Amino acid sequence: MASRHRGRVTAAGVLLAACLVAAGCGGGGDDDGGDGQQPPAGQESTANGFKIGLLLPESKTTRYETFDRPLIQAQLSQLCNKCQVLYQNADQDPAKQQSQAEAMLTQGVKVLILDPVDAKSAGAIVNNARSQNIPVVSYDRLAEGPISYYVSYDNRKVGQVQGQALLDALTRGGDPKRGDIVMINGSPTDPNAADFKAGAHSVLDGKVNIGQEYDTPDWSPDRAQQEMEQAVTALGRSRIIGVYAANDGMAGGAIAAMKGGGFPSPLPPVTGQDAELAGVQRIVAGEQYMTVYKAIKPEAEIAAAMAVAAATGQQYAGRPTQKRNNGTADVTSVLLDPVPVTRDNIKDTVIKDGFYTREQICSGAFAEPCAAAGIS
Repeated sequence: MASRHRGRVTAAGVLLAACLVAAGCGGGGDDDGGDGQQPPAGQESTANGFKIGLLLPESKTTRYETFDRPLIQAQLSQLCNKCQVLYQNADQDPAKQQSQAEAMLTQGVKVLILDPVDAKSAGAIVNNARSQNIPVVSYDRLAEGPISYYVSYDNRKVGQVQGQALLDALTRGGDPKRGDIVMINGSPTDPNAADFKAGAHSVLDGKVNIGQEYDTPDWSPDRAQQEMEQAVTALGRSRIIGVYAANDGMAGGAIAAMKGGGFPSPLPPVTGQDAELAGVQRIVAGEQYMTVYKAIKPEAEIAAAMAVAAATGQQYAGRPTQKRNNGTADVTSVLLDPVPVTRDNIKDTVIKDGFYTREQICSGAFAEPCAAAGIS
């Protein structure tokens, strides 16, 4: 998933730190914890420091190592400069993530920030931590179990944004039912993927013909390429007028399959998510139609603030919250809004926010397309 990002630690991060220490800034919304009770009463102090565990799910999607990890760590250092962050990446293996969590608990972490590989199996991690009075912040994906806080994007809205962008592009070309679309959804073990899929269907159903649809294990670009090749074989090249791809990596796989299958230029519109550099460059080049930009910086900063609040026995007092049910309880959550990115607004989104520079996007073979798009 996708999407996520950002660059510098800004004055907003310093303000957030001040809000957390004071526990008195407005906009906190609900003030109870993940299970309808107060979050676990932490006994830790930022003055003395403590250990914080950070568990991320995989590295196939470039965002986690490039953005999420350094941004979370940077904000934690702002909020608690004596704290020690223990970090592990599960490489898409739920059992490995559980072992990593157990090791962190043994090493004495006082709070976990968990982006689960598999939401259901992650319930064991959450329950184990809670049995030791260690709070858990669910990051980006909503884990099962008695978690204290959750921060992510409104994932159903992400799917709606993707579906609407695809529908608009198809409609500009004529009757959106003049051919078939292919849907390449995310991993069936990722609860976010189900939300993206449901959101897209809420826009597309009845308005387009869905010729083939796939759920893609591990969000694998290679698997997405294979699925797209199967769809071309099943439907025929001339019938395919659009592709819903749930993230940029899989969009790249679908595009590779179409280019390899002899599709004429321009390719049918393809959606994406996460605003990966390669995805943005494909948009500039006219190969991918859009991506969804989910600014990782605010998400990372909120997760860090939630973690420090939970460990020190304070209530999170940052952005307005709402409740999101994870099958165990109604969890106090912050859900951010996604932003669609097309060739027309790259300058006003990922470049303006400092997510990427013009030089990064417009390097090498992308210099000429950038100039044509008015980006360079």
